[in-house]
Amino acid sequence: MILLKDILHKVSLTASSGDMNIPVANVRFDSRKVGKGDLFVAVKGTQVDGHKYIRTALDQGAAAIVCETKIEALDNVSIVQTEDSSKALGIIAANYYGNPSKELKLVGVTGTNGKTTTVTLLFNLFRKLGYNVGLLSTILNKINENELPSTHTTGDAIQINRLLKEMVDAGCTHCFMEASSHAIDQNRIAGLSFDIAVFTNITHDHLDYHLTFDAYIKAKKKLFDELASGSFALVNTDDKRGKIMLQNTKAEKKTFGIRSMSDYKAKILSNSLLGLEMDVDNFKIWFNLIGDFNAYNLIAAYGVGSILGEDPEELLVALSSIEPVPGRFERVPLKSNIIAIIDYAHTPDALKNVLKTINSVRTRNEQVITVVGCGGNRDKEKRPIMAGIACKLSDKVIFTSDNPRDEEPEAIIEEMKMGVKATDFKKTLTVIDRKEAIKTALAFSEDNDIILIAGKGHEDYQEIKGVKKDFSDKKVLLELEALMSNDKTDQG
Repeated sequence: MILLKDILHKVSLTASSGDMNIPVANVRFDSRKVGKGDLFVAVKGTQVDGHKYIRTALDQGAAAIVCETKIEALDNVSIVQTEDSSKALGIIAANYYGNPSKELKLVGVTGTNGKTTTVTLLFNLFRKLGYNVGLLSTILNKINENELPSTHTTGDAIQINRLLKEMVDAGCTHCFMEASSHAIDQNRIAGLSFDIAVFTNITHDHLDYHLTFDAYIKAKKKLFDELASGSFALVNTDDKRGKIMLQNTKAEKKTFGIRSMSDYKAKILSNSLLGLEMDVDNFKIWFNLIGDFNAYNLIAAYGVGSILGEDPEELLVALSSIEPVPGRFERVPLKSNIIAIIDYAHTPDALKNVLKTINSVRTRNEQVITVVGCGGNRDKEKRPIMAGIACKLSDKVIFTSDNPRDEEPEAIIEEMKMGVKATDFKKTLTVIDRKEAIKTALAFSEDNDIILIAGKGHEDYQEIKGVKKDFSDKKVLLELEALMSNDKTDQG
């Protein structure tokens, strides 16, 4: 059992009382989970202040408390005061699990779009190269081929370090993880030792949390500011904020891009609904992923592999055989000649990228029908922007429910419609029920038409009034198409 003084290593303390040599059973920041002999870290969260539950933790047997506020010394309880208990929690969690991130090549990927695709590409790439690898992503967490559920883009500090320890114990040499702006800002990755941090891009998102775009940028930048010397910062130089990420970092600076000079540069030779052909470092390679945005994800993965010392040609050959990430510009095979694409696009920039890609490869003899909604209890400013983009780049748009959460779907859609030009209303339709919206899109479609179902991607649930109900865009799409095909056969 680890001693309190050992798990406080590198934690900035402002005051302490009691015995620092006591053993600690577990580290907790949720008072409901505290047991006898545990350390309770009181964290000021976005919804709940853990300091209000110190007494509850003590009543349940906590042997030590870490907090930001001064509390009176207590018999048989060790008390540690720090300026930032959320940061302390990250360092404590890392120490408690033996600092597993130092035993791995840890790569963190941040940015508005492309995080999941890039870390999943890297995971699959290094598996193909023969490594034991871990993955921490929005879709799922993996230790080699063992899948574990994922509830957040980036878990809490205890979850992260526990998973990293499991990866080390399983013989993993690398881990690729998403680093969301929320997690960076909330110090959930404090105490981790990153070998490489990757910046994909930054666009309008999460202003419900960060309030200003400047604060959102600073949250992303914090990952790079805190990199240690000897690590690497790899940024998309085609995004004007890429250079901002490199300011003040101690890491060695590397860049990737398509339009500008960079260390890892690609040129798109052809782009279709079947894939991409690119020139990367004078190698002409075909990839199964689709769209300019995926070109950036591919070159980012190539850059990481190169920094980690892998052979360039082997990297590209392995990348060329990797299939698209579920729910990210995923083409769903239908029995009819209709083309269906499911994508997680839930920001204006992501939706624009997907629709621009579709329009760049279409023949203009078909319709593009977009099914789209916006999530409830999230950034409201992007709602009219996304609706405007959908209308501008589609022939028909069906506004529907996404994850309304605690909001009314009708109210969300009305806010979306504020971004629709008067001349575009004729191409829109509102179908609140998402299943019915998908069914309507299929009913409107003819051979070779393209349906984009945007917003939920890989998600297998819909959250309504605090309840998560089973719902998968892909599953619903395939079930409806089968039913509608049978109906047509019966009628024939």
